[in-house]
Amino acid sequence: MTDFAALATDIAREAGDMLLVKRPSNPEVVQTKSSPTDVVTALDRASEELIRARIRQARPDDMILGEEGGDTPGSSGVRWVVDPIDGTVNFLYGLPEWAVSIAVEVDGRIVAGAVNVAPRGELFSASLGGGAVLHKDGLAQERLRCNSGVPLARALVATGFGYDAARRRVQGQIVAAVLPAVRDIRRGGSCAIDLCSVAAGRVDAYYERGINYWDHAAAGLIATEAGARVGGLHGRPAGGELTICAAQGLFEELHDLLVPLDPERDA
Repeated sequence: MTDFAALATDIAREAGDMLLVKRPSNPEVVQTKSSPTDVVTALDRASEELIRARIRQARPDDMILGEEGGDTPGSSGVRWVVDPIDGTVNFLYGLPEWAVSIAVEVDGRIVAGAVNVAPRGELFSASLGGGAVLHKDGLAQERLRCNSGVPLARALVATGFGYDAARRRVQGQIVAAVLPAVRDIRRGGSCAIDLCSVAAGRVDAYYERGINYWDHAAAGLIATEAGARVGGLHGRPAGGELTICAAQGLFEELHDLLVPLDPERDA
């Protein structure tokens, strides 16, 4: 597991360094996906191409699932889950809240992950059973542990919003109901960074609807290895319908606040 984590970390660091060097002052949008505001830049594609090339060099028989390139088959039972830029809109606007996210899945279970927040010089990594670590400027700085014992009323909660206008309308209604029940809300624009922020104790909890597997695969392991619980409603796993992350106790409180609000509804 540590070998997988080390390789994911090395590749995520190389991709992040490339993006910092090559990012122009006005990145070009080359494609839109689910809506006109859900964009892909040329450097999204370049980052994923670099990551795929490095994985193939090191482990040619592994599968790769990438946000931009889809699923590539393999025969080893190992699959890499790649988000070449999580927070593409932030990247487009020159905001620092974007990251390269790489996870390793063995027989359907995430066993290692790395999230490189390149603009901040921070790289989060974890291996299954090995804990989570924050590397600052290339050095292993600290073992991560999420905040515990925080009641809902004093919790700083991160969230995010989708690209579809109808879904955003519902999400606005949900956050309006959550806001009076917590300390405050933060919206950074990257699921991976939000989950890592829970792991690092920079926020107490996170919830969001509409994220993809590659958004949370690596960071979800990092949060779990830092002591947080990651899941959906009613005991379901984290996923596109809803993802919640917090320490035990706060997870349940936030879950029970969200249930009657029906955050998975479409209208």
